[in-house]
Parts: sequence; C-alpha cells; structure tokens
Amino acid sequence: MARTLVIGFGNPSRRDDGVGLAVVNGLRQRLSLPPLQEDDDGYDDLGHQLDTLSLHQLTPELADTVEGYGRVVFVDAHVGVYPEAVHRTELRPRVEPSLVSHHLAPEHLMALVQQFHGKTPTAELLSVRGYDFDFGTELSPATAEGVREIVSLLAEMADC
Repeated sequence: MARTLVIGFGNPSRRDDGVGLAVVNGLRQRLSLPPLQEDDDGYDDLGHQLDTLSLHQLTPELADTVEGYGRVVFVDAHVGVYPEAVHRTELRPRVEPSLVSHHLAPEHLMALVQQFHGKTPTAELLSVRGYDFDFGTELSPATAEGVREIVSLLAEMADC
C-alpha cells in the first residue's frame, strides 16, 4: 500500500457533519492509536504508513502536507444526492470558481498540489449520507452505520 493520508473533514458539533472525525477515530482505534478530540487535527501524529487528519474544512495550506503521500482519501458527509449510503468518487485535480471563498473542495486542493508540486497522489472521496445536521455530537443511526462501513473498507485497504 502506498503511504496513505485519510482526511476526515466537517463540523463534529453538527451531528452527521462529524462523519470525518468519526471515521478518523474508528480507523485510529483499528491502528491502536489514541482518538483525536474535536480540537485536535492530528498533525502532531503524522509520519506513519497510514496517517489521519481531522479538519473542519480544507485549506490551501494542506497542499504541502498532501504532496508527501501516494494516496489521499477524503471523508465527508453528503446530503442525499446519491442513492447509496456510502459513495466513492475518484478525484482528479480540477479548478473552478467557488461561490464561497473559505471553502475548498478536494478536487481544488488536488489542483493546488499539482500546481505547486508538479504531481498529485491518487485521491478519492468517500462520503456518507447525513440525515441530521442539527447541533450535537451524536451521529444518526444510519450515518453511524455508513461510518462503520468506511472504517472497515479503509482498514481492509491498510491491512489492519
């Protein structure tokens, strides 16, 4: 397996938007690593064959971190635009204007990596359907099941 970075992103204080942190911590448990807290991004623990980060949102500065990996897996919630609970999307670098200046899509981040470093790792987005984005930290039951599915998939890829 290529050196891999799993980036879970979203707001863990908005219930199902906390999918990213839930997947990261489920994977860290499988790797016998301590869980990340809501205010801990995981940057202090990089340097393994399989690394994890938990972020509220993607930023351009992340391009320098991503460049050092052979594979990057982004994990986020989606709002039901796909029929399946867990959706996989292979990502290609793409540049297009964003309606919100503080939001960076994974494809746009990969375009920055390409522009700054001349190459990009293999990348994909695993998204879990979210049902409840109200304030709180507990995932809805269906979304929690999708988290377990992704953790199992990532653990199998990593052979842990």
